[in-house]
Amino acid sequence: MAAALTALALSRLLGPWNTGTGPAYRELADVLRLLILDGRIPLDTALPSERSLCAAIAVSRTTVTAAYASLREQGFLSSGQGSRGRTRIPELTPFGPALFGPAPSGPQPPSAGPLAPGLTAPGLTAPGLAAPGGLIDLAYSALPASGEVVHRAFAAALTELPALLPGFGYDALGLLPLRQAVADRYSAAGVPTQPGQVMVTSGAQHALTIIIRTLTDRQDRVLVEHPSYPHALDAIRSARCRPVPVAFTESGWDLAALESAIAQQQPKLAYVVPDFHNPTGMIMPDAQRRRLARAAAAAGTVLVADETLRDLNLDGVATTPLAGFSSTVVSIGSLSKSHWGGLRTGWIRASEPMIQRFAAARTTLDLGGPVMEQLAAAHLVRALEEPLPALLQTLRRNRSALLGFLAEHLPTWQVAPPPGGLSVWCRLPGPISTALTVLAPDFGLRLAAGPRFGIGGAFERNLRLPFTLPPDKLETAVLALRAAQDKLDAVPQLRRSLTQAPAVAIA
Repeated sequence: MAAALTALALSRLLGPWNTGTGPAYRELADVLRLLILDGRIPLDTALPSERSLCAAIAVSRTTVTAAYASLREQGFLSSGQGSRGRTRIPELTPFGPALFGPAPSGPQPPSAGPLAPGLTAPGLTAPGLAAPGGLIDLAYSALPASGEVVHRAFAAALTELPALLPGFGYDALGLLPLRQAVADRYSAAGVPTQPGQVMVTSGAQHALTIIIRTLTDRQDRVLVEHPSYPHALDAIRSARCRPVPVAFTESGWDLAALESAIAQQQPKLAYVVPDFHNPTGMIMPDAQRRRLARAAAAAGTVLVADETLRDLNLDGVATTPLAGFSSTVVSIGSLSKSHWGGLRTGWIRASEPMIQRFAAARTTLDLGGPVMEQLAAAHLVRALEEPLPALLQTLRRNRSALLGFLAEHLPTWQVAPPPGGLSVWCRLPGPISTALTVLAPDFGLRLAAGPRFGIGGAFERNLRLPFTLPPDKLETAVLALRAAQDKLDAVPQLRRSLTQAPAVAIA
């Protein structure tokens, strides 16, 4: 069933759109276009009929007809039957006339390519802000290892390894000491768990791949938040499933929209990041978790909760793991954010019958994880409280520094302080995310463009910035961002010549 938006739901998204600064139809079209670009109206969603929308927002039908016509001309609305067109992104480059107005008249200089050195405009030079060792990498939202703690865990694992050498070394479920340690952490958080409800994986991405492969077939629907974690979207697409995006509001999850999408679309899975959502950093309150779990259970949808960032609770917000509200929830965890991405150790927590299904499906991917890493991981899970206080203190300092630098040097950027996680989700003054990303290497930066976190080109007005670097590096990065934005503002044609972001890895 294709997604459709009711007139009442759209009127809520529009808010106080009619400011009186221009023709009403143009203001309505502008707000609708921004809602589509921001991902708050998902792509391929049928807008309300002209008659129902004009009644809901108290304007003439002529106004709605003209606004819809404008969106169709710009490529943001398909020419569907009657007046119920479907949302889309224009078939233009990200910096074509639909986003930035008409192209300049007169002859234009030949483009040297998106990353060519000659792209710098006269009188504008890159400020040389790159770190001595290369680019400042803001595409990754990850931390270095917790040093001594990780080293000590591997030293202990080395002494325990000889006892396991007589065995074959294959275990699709994972070593019992590690599964017990993970189960104990869930039990301590108020979700009673036995080792048989835990399977060890080679990281959270591996866990999600196993879940999707086990529980879905091609063309099955998978509900996702919008924006969402890029590699989760990649895993869903790789399985030939159809992502069903549900947009965030400014305050977080739209539970009414989630419940409606689950009831209407009947997705096989719903992938959510309720704990310090990547990329927004928001946390889902327990009342919303209860509603979401109830809606998924009623529709027969398996709710998959990615909890890899749960321990990075900077403001001490108390919540219950999503599995505490339904026995059918499948939880994903990992040590990559709390300890080190190089560990490549994660897990799945679910009912025992579900874990057995995952173990059976896993044999088509691998025969189990490395033993040495699992022995070390068992020590790290049990000793998480040792490095965590210092880690959280460092992240709080970095977060405060980044927010201060953004307020000082990029005051037109809108940023809500996240209560946890590793990054902030910035609202840019215009749809320039990809342009900044392409231009960034000239200024010593590596970025991940906002559309990487969405579907169909949404989030050109957003950029994720991690606060995992020390304050001095963060200040250098923000100054570079300011210089790159100034260059775009001074030379508008750059926006049309920077056609696409470079392919970058994101964590």
